[in-house]
Amino acid sequence: MPGPVTRNGGELDGFCIGYLPPDVGDLVSDFASEWEDITFATRVWERQVEDGHRVDLRVHMLRGDRLGTLAELRDVLAEYHERDNADWALTDFQHGEDPGLLGAAEAFWLAAPGVGVNVLVDPERFSVDNLRAITQRITAAADSPARRI
Repeated sequence: MPGPVTRNGGELDGFCIGYLPPDVGDLVSDFASEWEDITFATRVWERQVEDGHRVDLRVHMLRGDRLGTLAELRDVLAEYHERDNADWALTDFQHGEDPGLLGAAEAFWLAAPGVGVNVLVDPERFSVDNLRAITQRITAAADSPARRI
């Protein structure tokens, strides 16, 4: 008997999103943007709710010279997401060889100098264990120079 079917999130800017929780929304949108000399490739999963749509999951691939260290990535994301760096409750985690930080609904890591990955989930629907499962299955695409700047 075959195992459970799992969805993946496809490839985004040189990375494979290898796992999505089964109940993540089916409406998928990609965006490209630039902010403060950082380029963003973003994929968003939404679901329809009674009064519109609700975002379940966002994955951002960030590229830029300001992303040389994990601390610099944290500073950029704090500014971008309008977070108070002093009150941002994050703990260290490893994404393979890459250092990262994890919160209740967000994780990010420095994939290489100049390349960061940021994953955000709806905390009302997904646990930190779901977040960890998503992040651990985001890998550099085999046929793509994911670590380029």
